[in-house]
Amino acid sequence: MDERRGRTVQHQAQPPATPGTGPEPALALRGLTKRFGDKVAVDALDLDVPAGSFFGVVGPNGAGKTTTLSMATGLLRPDAGRAFVLGADLWADPIAGKRRLGVLPDGVRLFDRLTGLELVRYAGLLRGMPRDVVEQRATELLDALGLADAGSTLVVDYSAGMTKKVALACALVHAPRLLVLDEPFEAVDPVSGATIRTLLTSYVAGGGTVVLSSHVMDLVERMCDHVAVISAGRVLATGDLDTVRGSGTLEERFVDLVGGGRDLTGSLDWLR
Repeated sequence: MDERRGRTVQHQAQPPATPGTGPEPALALRGLTKRFGDKVAVDALDLDVPAGSFFGVVGPNGAGKTTTLSMATGLLRPDAGRAFVLGADLWADPIAGKRRLGVLPDGVRLFDRLTGLELVRYAGLLRGMPRDVVEQRATELLDALGLADAGSTLVVDYSAGMTKKVALACALVHAPRLLVLDEPFEAVDPVSGATIRTLLTSYVAGGGTVVLSSHVMDLVERMCDHVAVISAGRVLATGDLDTVRGSGTLEERFVDLVGGGRDLTGSLDWLR
């Protein structure tokens, strides 16, 4: 346990479980560090994501969430530290690690001159999947995500929400056992959001693991069974949801951990 700002902090720093010593985490981060110039974005971060969990990652803007998830999924090389995906050392053996995970990154960049169906099909073929399996899964995913009618439309013509959904289909097509999703509900309408929540809940119930970052505390509290609070590139608290939030709400616990909001009493009088 660490002490920061006079508060007790729950923090996991154990190495990944070795065969025969306990359950293997779906994702284990050890000492992940990233600097951009003089700024330390992620500071020797340790984190375990239990297999079969719906794990929420929350933090203020600039906390290092996206940088952490990018290093954990092979999108950004860390300055130091290691990431283990279901036991595979991602940076020592990236092919083995990436086979086991699906990723929806922040700021989705896609081959948007393909149609939706072509894009999901391409994602599956890049994974070495048989063409007939890819075709079936791509069609089923687009239908499930409400994109069946847009399957022949170029992705460049998709709305922001549709783009997010087709990117999720690309992350799912190879049936990974770990999904890492950075703000998956951003720009998604309520109906599509409900569909995605149902899909992800079913995925976890079937043995998959979801890591989800979001600024929406109510969403994390409703969907996730485990959570980590990150600020200034460090884990301030992590564990099952009930333990982290304590007797209050997750939002109250979050504000307490990261330092609270600003007192605007007497400020901006000209707005009143």
